[in-house]
Amino acid sequence: MPRLRLKGVSKRYGATIALGRGDLTLMSGEVHVLMGSNGSGKSTLSKIIAGSVRPDDGVIECDGSVVTIPSPRAARDLGIAVFYQELSLASHRSVVENICLPRLSGTGGLFRNRAGMAAAAAPFIAPFESVLGDGFGLDVPVGRLRADQRQLVEIMKTLAAEPDIFIFDEPTSALDRAQVDCFMTVLRKLKAEGKSIIFISHRMDEIFEIGDRVTIIRDGETVSTSALADTSMDEILRTMTGEEAPGPAVPAVAAAPHVARQPSIKLKVSNLVAPGVNSVSFELAAGEILGFGGLHGQGQSAVLRALFGTAPTRSGDIEVGATRLKGNSPRASIREGLAYVSGDRARDGVIDGRSILENTVPIYALKNHLITASPRSLGTRAADALEQLQTKYQSLFHPISSLSGGNQQKVIVSRWLMAPPQVMLLDDPTKGIDIASKTELFRVLRDLAADGMAILLYSSEDAELLENSDRVLVFNNGRTVRELRGDERTRYHLYHAAYEAA
Repeated sequence: MPRLRLKGVSKRYGATIALGRGDLTLMSGEVHVLMGSNGSGKSTLSKIIAGSVRPDDGVIECDGSVVTIPSPRAARDLGIAVFYQELSLASHRSVVENICLPRLSGTGGLFRNRAGMAAAAAPFIAPFESVLGDGFGLDVPVGRLRADQRQLVEIMKTLAAEPDIFIFDEPTSALDRAQVDCFMTVLRKLKAEGKSIIFISHRMDEIFEIGDRVTIIRDGETVSTSALADTSMDEILRTMTGEEAPGPAVPAVAAAPHVARQPSIKLKVSNLVAPGVNSVSFELAAGEILGFGGLHGQGQSAVLRALFGTAPTRSGDIEVGATRLKGNSPRASIREGLAYVSGDRARDGVIDGRSILENTVPIYALKNHLITASPRSLGTRAADALEQLQTKYQSLFHPISSLSGGNQQKVIVSRWLMAPPQVMLLDDPTKGIDIASKTELFRVLRDLAADGMAILLYSSEDAELLENSDRVLVFNNGRTVRELRGDERTRYHLYHAAYEAA
């Protein structure tokens, strides 16, 4: 009898289908690998099992009984524990407190005897004792640990829940080889004990080392399940992307319409090092759209933030035109002609509680050293910039919250068009906006490129990236591993480069 079975599970967000048909059968004592390209639906499927997303349709069975999982607590009650790719640790709490959090409910909370907590945590720390490194200790706040140590604590915390079903979402992304070996030993022990494990990883060697079967999701639907012993990396990639391995390669899309470009180099980056960035170098020409591709979280966004000066530290040389960028701040980057647009509007874009006009003009005001200005004169310039993107609004003086998400993002882009930069840095700019708004945004970007602007584009949507980029740099572990040009711009090549490097 399967430990867990999902049949026809689906999830929509408005018109967006996050998961159209998710099917998965998980047996006892099995490591079941879940794979899919960026945006395929595998994260949504995992979140449904974890209780953090409620499905719109479908059936979930646990040990043969139909169940609902309306919350993470309900998942825990069913014996399901999740390792989250974005760590869920309490940074101000100690290592031992974080490990014991799943076990503290109803036992006096964090006022439980410290010696008792240490004893409870010991079995989950022991497998990693030899690879913990300097600075690790039971009483050390998690916020003081290195990234790899924090990831190990998250693994220990997941193990401490002692569930029957584990979901590990990229558990080794920050670990070195010795740490990975320890973790693999733990997984083999869990298998031997009859535990069931869903395993998501971008490291192909790990998948074949520890996995029993693999389920592949493409474009929101489960398309295959097979034994890993009976398949290969190329077969998995062909199924993931729906494309054949290269003979002569077939382009994923027609060549971008802005391929003609001026010969001047607008941006030159040499040996850039920053948090999440490992010695990245490239050049960007005027009139070019250069895409950043690969699996999520491999340094694409980190490079864009480092270039714009929002990363806390960086080293390396950055030249904008003929000028070497000095300073490490957004103000310095703006002064030299860089612009930055994030897909996270709430955090990095919208000035909440302010009008559409106030959200459109700040960069123009900064560049022109405006202390006071007439709303009428600024309004004319702002309206012209908003019109380029066909932004829909009633009045410049209405709050920006009165706009749809797509129109809010158009306002954020428009603020840079009032005083056009040399280089536009786009960090997943269409995240959460409708198809019509995406189409309009990329039309404008192609026009800007045709006029000589240089554009760096990271998108979590493969088709969007391949369709709108002249060439694509594939990232893995904070560095570039391959450049895709012309007919090489296919999903197959994109994922082959990403997994091969991993």
